[in-house]
Amino acid sequence: MTQSPVELVIFDCDGVLVDSEKICVKVDAMIMADLGCTFTDAEIIERFVGSSTEVYTAAVEERLGRRLEKGWQQRYEHWYEAAFEAELTAVDGISEALNRLSAAVCVASNGDHAGIRRSLEIADLTNHFENRIFSAADVRRGKPAPDLFQHAARSMGVQPERCAVIEDSAYGVQAARAAGMRAFGYCGGLTPASRLEGPGTVVFDDMRNLPELLAIATT
Repeated sequence: MTQSPVELVIFDCDGVLVDSEKICVKVDAMIMADLGCTFTDAEIIERFVGSSTEVYTAAVEERLGRRLEKGWQQRYEHWYEAAFEAELTAVDGISEALNRLSAAVCVASNGDHAGIRRSLEIADLTNHFENRIFSAADVRRGKPAPDLFQHAARSMGVQPERCAVIEDSAYGVQAARAAGMRAFGYCGGLTPASRLEGPGTVVFDDMRNLPELLAIATT
């Protein structure tokens, strides 16, 4: 059965466009130690990669046994910024893939607008997404709710069934399915393929293969 052509490709940012997840796991562990609680790297990857600020905060508060003040993460932002400036690069193969895509593209990330733009600038990817950046700050609920992807599609004037979402987290592919969009789970980073597999989802490990996978998905 032929599906609708893909008119819009919606990219997550961290772990999909920029190779940031390993950096974030390291900084997350430092932050939690500073707060007085500990999570293993495996816990951080499973529970926090791709999650919203609300999910992250709730888990830390549960482990600490106390509430954190509003905006508590702001005092650690410079830790991420310093690490990104020193270590951040584009995901292997993403530039080649973007240059070969004929459909419109945009970014939809749980990060804030300033952070998304900063990451894209460091990785030299800004030119692909100028004025087409959407943040969880734009909607009531971040991923795994479908709100952000639905907002991106409406803003770009494309129906959900004509959208493809590129994600590297279980939360992200869950949000894409809930939004009625085709999901492509990238397992070339930290999240294993088993956590991305599911209905309506293509799992792949090389960004260079994305244009072909998108073409196959519409035949």
